[in-house]
Amino acid sequence: MTEPLVCVRDLRIGATTDSGRKVEIIKGVSFDIAPGEIVALIGESGSGKTTIALSLMGHARPGCAIHGGTIRLGRHDVTGMTERQRAALRGTEVSYIPQSAAAAFNPSKRIMDQVVEITSIHNLMPRAKAEAKARELFRALALPDPDTIGSRYPHQVSGGQLQRLSAAMALIGDPQLVIFDEPTTALDVTTQIEVLRAFRSVMGQGNMAGVYVSHDLAVVAQIADRIIVLRGGVVQEEGTTEQILTAPAHAYTRQLLDAFEPVPHVAAPKTGAQARPILQVDNLCAGYGAIRNGEPAAKILQNVSFRLERGRNLGVIGESGSGKSTLARAIAGILPAYRGNIQLDGAELKPDLAQRSKDQLRRAQIVFQLADTALNPAQSIETILGRPLTFYHGMKGAKRAARVAQLLDMVHLPNALRHRLPSELSGGQKQRVNLARALAADPELILCDEITSALDTVVAAAILDLLKELQRELNLSYMFISHDLSTVEAICDDVLVMLKGRVVEALPAARMSAEAVHPYSRLLISSIPKLDTGWLKGLEQDPELIALFARR
Repeated sequence: MTEPLVCVRDLRIGATTDSGRKVEIIKGVSFDIAPGEIVALIGESGSGKTTIALSLMGHARPGCAIHGGTIRLGRHDVTGMTERQRAALRGTEVSYIPQSAAAAFNPSKRIMDQVVEITSIHNLMPRAKAEAKARELFRALALPDPDTIGSRYPHQVSGGQLQRLSAAMALIGDPQLVIFDEPTTALDVTTQIEVLRAFRSVMGQGNMAGVYVSHDLAVVAQIADRIIVLRGGVVQEEGTTEQILTAPAHAYTRQLLDAFEPVPHVAAPKTGAQARPILQVDNLCAGYGAIRNGEPAAKILQNVSFRLERGRNLGVIGESGSGKSTLARAIAGILPAYRGNIQLDGAELKPDLAQRSKDQLRRAQIVFQLADTALNPAQSIETILGRPLTFYHGMKGAKRAARVAQLLDMVHLPNALRHRLPSELSGGQKQRVNLARALAADPELILCDEITSALDTVVAAAILDLLKELQRELNLSYMFISHDLSTVEAICDDVLVMLKGRVVEALPAARMSAEAVHPYSRLLISSIPKLDTGWLKGLEQDPELIALFARR
């Protein structure tokens, strides 16, 4: 029998809260990983999956410490090593691919310098050999221009390319174990497929073992040999990927699987062609950079037109760079459009939000993707929610405090959280606060920009349910921007498909999968991961889809 590469026994990790109380967050976890095997750790936010994965490198987050159990990596006793000895393992025997590749790269240094840096730190090989090996990895990871992409800066490549470059950085030291920490969570479905295919190919060629941290069972199904289901720092279930997907034994695993089957959205009735829409956009053009001859240096949106009826929801889907978020920012006035017209309930909106009335600003609110960056980390939740109450409604004192309590209740958060900072909340709680801040204005239209893409499946489903509930109670309309068609179908009445700044298809959401005719729409539909271990292999064998990938 082959000796395991990784052997974890009775792992216990504790944390110290802000009040000084000690709590155990990983409670006696044990598992093995064989050489060449990929094991997925799945569970909702706070389940301990990333904490466990980081511990395999001997690393604990600030305020946390490994206080029990053992971790063996090959011949090394990771828990018994000094920090200096652990540092010698990182990048050579174990490496890490983060969720946010953008945060992993230094924006002021060229990509090649950063990819080969670990070979210099550990004296693994001469610089020329390291660069040659990096170019081999770039080819293996299906990166464009593998001989020259290393000369670029991080901002000069796409998100999907940067994620694969972070993999090259992790793999250049020939590690035995690679830790993938939700590396495709924020990617659009087509880019996600390219990244998954590249990861799987390179791992197979190098016979490397892997730990894949994710909340997305459909993604895990394409890359993992075994799955460990975690909740509250405890293993709920462990088995082969096929077994977990087809015959889950634990109720929590079944709950995770059920979250992939959202309740179909019941479309709101159309109000008729003559009714005045809450939002109408005609021939909108927007971009970035200096304006010359009436046009920006980089033109993104090109003649986008649509209407959103009151009480209905419009989904906008497309890959990264298609113009979805630019459209939301142009409608909100954050990025002034240079051509076209925007009307809110029949009244024209000026391109720049600084030129709009306070009432126009109040009626159309935007909720951003990352609550971590959208919420001021130095302000309490009460202050964050109170500011729009004062700005739009002049509320102060007891009246404002009472309304803050109502807003927290509306998004199903306890009033006791009002005195906390954003850093003291979970990802799902922060997104609810983000939504409550928009609701504080008492809007009629909310622009939701990828607000569930960074959340685990169970929490994302809860946020969608909350949005539906608020819509029923407050008669809201949503423009829901996403790269996930299944999410859009769960909440939207109509869908716009965007590619390279243009609308290429518009259909009712309920008919999207069956009636879409544009090749790119069909590609998006086909790219939604399935809870099927053979889905990605089947896609790779479909010549029509492969041709669509190449042309897009």
